[in-house]
Amino acid sequence: MVNFSFNDEQQELRANLQAFISEHVTDTVRNELADAHAGNGKGPHLRALHEDIFRRGWMAVSWPKEYGGQSGETITQFIVEEEFLRGCDMRMGAGGTGGPAILASGTEEQKKKYVPGAARLDITFCQGYSEPHCGTDLAGIRCRATRDDDKYVINGQKIYTTNAQNATHIFLLARTDPESTRQAGLSVLLVPMNTAGITVRPLWTIQHEPQAPSNTTYGETRTNEVFFDNVEVPVSCLLGKEGDGWNVTKRGLNLDRVGAWRYLMSVRRTEDIVNLLKSDNEAVVGLRDDPAVRDTIADLWIEAQMCRLMTMRSLSIAGRRGEFVHEGSGEKVVGPEHGVRATEAISQILGPYGALLSSSLEAIESGVYAHNLLGAFQSTVNHGSVQVMRDQIARKGLGMPKPAGSPKARSSTLTTS
Repeated sequence: MVNFSFNDEQQELRANLQAFISEHVTDTVRNELADAHAGNGKGPHLRALHEDIFRRGWMAVSWPKEYGGQSGETITQFIVEEEFLRGCDMRMGAGGTGGPAILASGTEEQKKKYVPGAARLDITFCQGYSEPHCGTDLAGIRCRATRDDDKYVINGQKIYTTNAQNATHIFLLARTDPESTRQAGLSVLLVPMNTAGITVRPLWTIQHEPQAPSNTTYGETRTNEVFFDNVEVPVSCLLGKEGDGWNVTKRGLNLDRVGAWRYLMSVRRTEDIVNLLKSDNEAVVGLRDDPAVRDTIADLWIEAQMCRLMTMRSLSIAGRRGEFVHEGSGEKVVGPEHGVRATEAISQILGPYGALLSSSLEAIESGVYAHNLLGAFQSTVNHGSVQVMRDQIARKGLGMPKPAGSPKARSSTLTTS
């Protein structure tokens, strides 16, 4: 018999985290956190909170101690991440920080330089992958990084670069071999965002006006274009080997898919509607006793538990330092598609009032369900489209061949946020 529940020690940790968040994450901290997300930097209360969390050993729990972590279990890190995400939408040093990819592919010097700062949330990375002409087909990248003695000179453009306005660095996938085609000749550079020649220009999203509530899935009010005009960086910024950027990127994306952040994106809406139906909110009076509503919610809850078990499997593989073959791709298909189904079903359950955005005085829960609907399908494209992930499952996991007559280039498609 397999036991998928948390043990007593893990439950105690969860209770301690909840008590800490309730006491220390004040309205002032929440306001400073919102300002930080908007690109206005960390306020003094938020900085003090981060230092307190770091001292308690709750940042980057599973990362090696020599690089600022605790050398703890991945499941412990998951619990910490989950509670801070639920309690105040704060991400705690795992997926998206840059740390896992650098630990996997970086030199010893790079690990010592970047990972401790990422663990303390002083160094943050955005992903410089997608470009205007190739979208999610990263094998078509044109951004150039030309080697000039002990430096690279970068020219090109990236698009849909989430968090570029806040990040200290960018994971830049660029073409270092001008004669190469498709995935060959690509390299990853760790580029400081304050380097001369980098320009960040906002792309305002559908969630911008009216502004989405803070707990909206994919509720970012902006993404960005990033331009590189003769940007010079030292060769020491190269992550992995020159020309091996495709493999470095794949490893980084697989590691970035594991953890509480991606999991909660998919299942949080299901949990929210269950809690709403249990409440005394006048907008849902009578709905919880409707047999059709109860059946729909039961189906969604079962799906959400399946997503949880797939995440636990991925955490187990990561904890054993195992090799991801198709497991991350499977999680990336099931989770986002559940999120879309849940969001659509919730909209039907709540009816017209559930479609009111945050600007309406009669919106349910500040309009979060309507804003979720606006961003739901983004999750099936960001960080690996579900169509490409299915192809990865078929070929890598099941050993199936490519369809007869399919273009060779299709096998090199890699997608990201």
